Amino acid sequence: MASSSLPPPPPSGSDKTHFPQDSSLPGEHFEARQTHPTGDYTPDPSKSLPLSPARQALVDDIVALYEMKPTVERVKRYTSDCVYNDQFVYADDRYKMAGQWFALPKLFKSARSRGYQVVTNDRDLIQFRHEEEWTFKIIPKTAVINALVSLSLDPASIDSDFIRVKYHKDQANDKDYSNEGLGATFKKWQADNVVKYMDKPAEVEAFAADKGAGKEQRRTYGRGDKEGNAPVKNL
Repeated sequence: MASSSLPPPPPSGSDKTHFPQDSSLPGEHFEARQTHPTGDYTPDPSKSLPLSPARQALVDDIVALYEMKPTVERVKRYTSDCVYNDQFVYADDRYKMAGQWFALPKLFKSARSRGYQVVTNDRDLIQFRHEEEWTFKIIPKTAVINALVSLSLDPASIDSDFIRVKYHKDQANDKDYSNEGLGATFKKWQADNVVKYMDKPAEVEAFAADKGAGKEQRRTYGRGDKEGNAPVKNL
């Protein structure tokens, strides 16, 4: 728990902390891990926890990125040493992260957020259930994915008007990621190489100085359940 010297928690949130309070540590130190009983992350927006204006602005920017509306300012929501981890990508700095967001329009015709539900509003962690609709560019198919989005907050900006993210996880299954094996190797390879070979817009090159920022080896867990440091949480 946070000490009594910390500012009061955000509206309808808690002062619970999950991660180190040292902002100089790279993103790998700020991974939220959990297993869900069913893997059903269908959001109910009517039950969403309220957020302070600064936190709401952060979530709005992240949702806009999912909707293929990347800007330099929105990518600045991440620290230079951030980590992004989902089913297909493991990007471990902001340069690679920018490459991912700006590459989405090359793969998808459109993307639309169909709603979200904030389920965790702790001092250094925001989590929301998110339903996203993706329409592919080449094949005429639309996919709808429900996932749990975990935003681990940068200790240095938690109390500012522009809160930044150390670790962004998008978890679409009941089990968490083990971060090892062939799947994890492919995710890392994909993030490393997309930014190398894509036709990079100037907006991506704006983050070139972040290459390799604060990098550490990705944490591995052997498995994605509670035996792999991913306790069961009905979020």
